[in-house]
Amino acid sequence: MKFSSKIQRCALSPIRKFYPYQVECVKQGKKIYHLNIGQPDIKTPPIYFETVRNFSAPVLEYAPSPGIPSVIQAVQKYFEEIGIHYDTPDIVVTSGGSEALMFTMATILDDGDEILIPEPFYPNYSTFVNTTGGKIVPIPTTAEEGYHYADKDKIEKLITPHTRAIMFTNPGNPTGAVLNHEECKMLAELAVKHDLFLIADEVYREFIYSGEPLSSMGSFKEAENHVILIDSVSKRFSACGARIGVVITKNKDFQGEFMKLCQARLSVATLDQLASAQLYTVDKSYFEEVRVEYKKRRDTVYNALSKIPGVICKEPKGAFYVMAKLPVKNAEDFLVWLLTEFEDKGETVMYAPGGGFYATPGKGLNEIRIAYVLNCQDLERAIELLRLALEQYKD
Repeated sequence: MKFSSKIQRCALSPIRKFYPYQVECVKQGKKIYHLNIGQPDIKTPPIYFETVRNFSAPVLEYAPSPGIPSVIQAVQKYFEEIGIHYDTPDIVVTSGGSEALMFTMATILDDGDEILIPEPFYPNYSTFVNTTGGKIVPIPTTAEEGYHYADKDKIEKLITPHTRAIMFTNPGNPTGAVLNHEECKMLAELAVKHDLFLIADEVYREFIYSGEPLSSMGSFKEAENHVILIDSVSKRFSACGARIGVVITKNKDFQGEFMKLCQARLSVATLDQLASAQLYTVDKSYFEEVRVEYKKRRDTVYNALSKIPGVICKEPKGAFYVMAKLPVKNAEDFLVWLLTEFEDKGETVMYAPGGGFYATPGKGLNEIRIAYVLNCQDLERAIELLRLALEQYKD
């Protein structure tokens, strides 16, 4: 039987492909410190669960395809508070940020179209683009430069007649890199100059550790017809299982085409929407407390990594990830060894190998992504295990 050439261009998740080794490791009685998946351990605000428990309608009906009004109004209010106004039709609710991204790619890309994305990038970007027949053109970065990519000359020389969009995560997954205002403005100007979509994946917006106020690509009025914002409740409210995201843009033509896909999937889960709308009512102190906690974790991981001989990494400025280069030839082989042969006092550690975060073949083979989603004590032990393993490992 024949399968789609587009699906065959897609790869399995580089983050989850080591699950069989994990299972066998646990069977052997080892404890694993999981730094491999960005699943926060921060408690979801209780109001989410209270809303679900208190739901009493006699019929669980379809929701409107664009989303339940209470969710859209909650998102509007959230952006008003950071100085950006969106009308109701500018916001469409999706089944998580992933559906928002996949539908966006399907709306703007044809076979052979190109989209510029700084690498390393969130691996599912490859899946979203490949299923359209489009092609990722990587914006190159290096660990030594902290994965900085916001260089006008570097980006502009990659733009061709086939380029349809520039896409990035800010703050960055997997690098923790954060764009400043001038860099955001430069990207907005490039999008306008070359008539490109500018897709800003801002699901980690709350997690910036230098103290500046929240910002968004949506604040550049001159580029409002080019900017497409991707947002979600998953990371902001530690509600990954809620699967509620949004696509936001003032480009009416885009929204009209995008809605064809939303109508085809009928609606986003009603209960998840109703409960997620209430998440936006939590007190601002929730975010302050979460930021303080993640900053402690960032500092714990970065300081410990910096003391390991041969490791190269720069301090991440946002999100809850750090990308690092290890003194090994192949981080995947090293991870298999960690799960099958290494242990210290019955414990070992997992991370996400870096190769899967690149589109360029052969890049990132000796890099890793660490998600600092554990408490500081566990993070200290996890990085200690990494250090001990590197001391023992023979390439």
